[in-house]
Amino acid sequence: MTEKLEERLNQIIPRITSEGFLRGTGLGNDVAFHIFDYPASEETRMREYLEFLTGHIAKTHPDLRVKHINLFEMVIESLESRGFLEKSFEKQKKEGDQALQKALERQFEGTKLAAVFAERVNPAETDIILVSGIGSVYPIVRTHNLLSALQPKLGHTPLVVFYPGVYDGQYVRLFGKLKGPYYRAFKLVP
Repeated sequence: MTEKLEERLNQIIPRITSEGFLRGTGLGNDVAFHIFDYPASEETRMREYLEFLTGHIAKTHPDLRVKHINLFEMVIESLESRGFLEKSFEKQKKEGDQALQKALERQFEGTKLAAVFAERVNPAETDIILVSGIGSVYPIVRTHNLLSALQPKLGHTPLVVFYPGVYDGQYVRLFGKLKGPYYRAFKLVP
């Protein structure tokens, strides 16, 4: 891991547990969405960090209600609960990857997935939402579509997306290559 990434990681806890962050101070009427981008090659390190982060907050700030959503796990659980996981495997065997991708994209397009997401996090009873698993659900879920669909559902609950790629304030670039527009988030740590 690079020193710069380690320095940025060390700034997350003080940032997201600060009163200003939790209240959205300084955001005006903008949504309280934040992106922490990191090199995709550091995915394993980031998974370890998220385990540490959620545990640390639970111990040091037990009053904060934090929900961590791994999008990949949420998609799999959603398919299982509706009896579609095995059917998805069969579709892939019979019709191929592209047919499965199209079917899953329809099931998990932005507004449908946002409804499942909002139900799971219950924003009225959550102080911070952490999101991971972005790279694992590509190309079925597009980050910019999901975030746009979540805006009206989450209100002022702060959301932090851990993003394997680059966010420059206007565009998200998954894995540093695949460009999609998203301009309504703040960079969590520069």
